[in-house]
Amino acid sequence: MGSGKRGLVASAVIVVCAVTVLAAPGTAFAAPTPTPSPSSSSSTAVTSKDLEEVRQKLENLYHAAAVATDEYNAAEEAAEKQSAEIVALAKRIVKGQEKLAELKKRAGDAAAAQYRSGGLPDEAKLMLSDDPQDFLDSTGRVLQGQRATKGMLAEMTRLQEDLELYAKDASAQWHKLEAGRKAKAAAQKKVEKQIKAAEQLESRLEKAEKERLAELEREAAYRAQTAWLDSGILKDLDTKASEQGRKAVEYATAQLGKPYEWGAEGPKTYDCSGLTSQAWASAGSGIPRTSQEQWKQLKRIDIEDMRPGDLIIYNGDASHVALYVGDGAIIHAPRPGRTVTVAGAGSMPILGVVRPDA
Repeated sequence: MGSGKRGLVASAVIVVCAVTVLAAPGTAFAAPTPTPSPSSSSSTAVTSKDLEEVRQKLENLYHAAAVATDEYNAAEEAAEKQSAEIVALAKRIVKGQEKLAELKKRAGDAAAAQYRSGGLPDEAKLMLSDDPQDFLDSTGRVLQGQRATKGMLAEMTRLQEDLELYAKDASAQWHKLEAGRKAKAAAQKKVEKQIKAAEQLESRLEKAEKERLAELEREAAYRAQTAWLDSGILKDLDTKASEQGRKAVEYATAQLGKPYEWGAEGPKTYDCSGLTSQAWASAGSGIPRTSQEQWKQLKRIDIEDMRPGDLIIYNGDASHVALYVGDGAIIHAPRPGRTVTVAGAGSMPILGVVRPDA
């Protein structure tokens, strides 16, 4: 394709081929084909202005759902970490209790031995001893035993303090886990509420109106992508993918066509950050689960320096993320009701770019 053309990808097959190569020249993005005007018999109660308002409402609802999805994913990730920490603490407590029981037994045995041999003063033992040297040797052993017993008691004290600390830590983690469970449940309700409202709004439209609405969405994406490309952003973008970046792109490409599902991270369905985190996991690099944490924790890259495999973070609140695949295109899981697809990198408001393998 010519590098001077601007437009949407002609077909998914062509894009997949371009993505696989990763070093192809600029992808052409053609303007969407106009939808024929509805016939006079079609419903005309909803005007283009009305549909544009509907489109904006849907966009806002799905954006709110994306924000809530990030909250849900963050709570789920935190719960997994807290559960793992609780298990680790429980293992330490069990191990500590076993060691403490062993030390108590040894201390008891030492005390009993000392009691059995400690009835006479040292002077009497010396007078009654047939071998003074043996007495002196046994006295040395007793002193060593006493020192060992003191060391044992000190170790028991430290171990008891550790067990108390582990118990406090475990209790704190349980409280966090419970708070996270409530946050997760609240986020789930918000996601479901926003998606239900969006679905109800769309369900009130006639078939022709839905087709016009879809066309408005494509036109809005095209305008944004064209403006982004016209800025000259691609003229210096010729960096090839790293080895890990290439693997991440290959993974994302293999997921094309799979449905969006909030909170999902494969292998059959994905949300936006579920797709990007799994793509990079397949490349051998674990990254944060949510788009907001990906934005916070990963190294930020100037847009002019991005390369295939980098993550583009969208919206001012970092509520959406996509995998840049080169040639001005992304692969992402858009929203409920859509599938993993290829889109123009500039079709949504870009917050910034991060690089997992920086």
